[in-house]
Amino acid sequence: MTEIKNIAVIGLGLIGGSLAKAIAEHTDYHISARNRTRATLLQAIEDGAVHEELTDDNIGQADMIILGLYPEEAVEYMESIGSRVKKGALVIDVSGIKRYICRNMPPIAEKYGFVFVGTHPMAGKEKGGYANSEAALFKGASFIITPTDGSSAGQVEWLKDFAAQIGFGMQVVCSPEEHDRMIAFTSQLPHVLANAYVQSPQCLHHRGFSAGSYRDVSRVARLNEHLWAELFLQNSDALTQELDLLIRNITEMCDAIKAGDRETLETILGRGRMVKEELGE
Repeated sequence: MTEIKNIAVIGLGLIGGSLAKAIAEHTDYHISARNRTRATLLQAIEDGAVHEELTDDNIGQADMIILGLYPEEAVEYMESIGSRVKKGALVIDVSGIKRYICRNMPPIAEKYGFVFVGTHPMAGKEKGGYANSEAALFKGASFIITPTDGSSAGQVEWLKDFAAQIGFGMQVVCSPEEHDRMIAFTSQLPHVLANAYVQSPQCLHHRGFSAGSYRDVSRVARLNEHLWAELFLQNSDALTQELDLLIRNITEMCDAIKAGDRETLETILGRGRMVKEELGE
């Protein structure tokens, strides 16, 4: 694969900005970046997270491109800029769903001669944007890699080493299909649950009556609705399967409570407790 010396980051949001900071802190790669808001780019340069602005003229110097964009935007961007990208350059994305982008990006990569590998840094915060980014965001986190037909084992191994170098504690290689099935449960479903939970009228009056349980369940309700709507819809089959199961489990519990059926309720609650105990959590 192409020797990596120059890395370009497209989009300096929470993940893109944190990646730029982590790369700058832990490596000697030259980092260029492009961002919709120029003031954010200038702040990143001042912070030392970025060395120079990425332009249409110098993008051909990038050996690796990190797409910190929404999935649809990432595909559209690479189609628009593909002819300027260095042949053999490694392109990765950071989006939370993989089937869509791993289906739509390889034909563009083949057309313009770059290499695409899907990735997903499993880290985040309730508050997004560059202002909340930090180099330590990925410390101990999982870095998921979803190879495509156009990527090689050597590129996957390089990405695993790269992820470890900038702080990730685990590297997971899987198919885009497996990724999206699991993410529907571990990430998307909790966001649906939290968002639905805080829409109770009681939420406006919780202060003085809430503690850890409220914070744990409601934390990720403070989401970016534009991004998460796109992610939910692009993973609708896997997510709705999880939602159907959650609704069934909640309905079973609700029915037992309405019926005053303590024995059934204890059985249901015990099932959940035993799952967590089996996991050692």
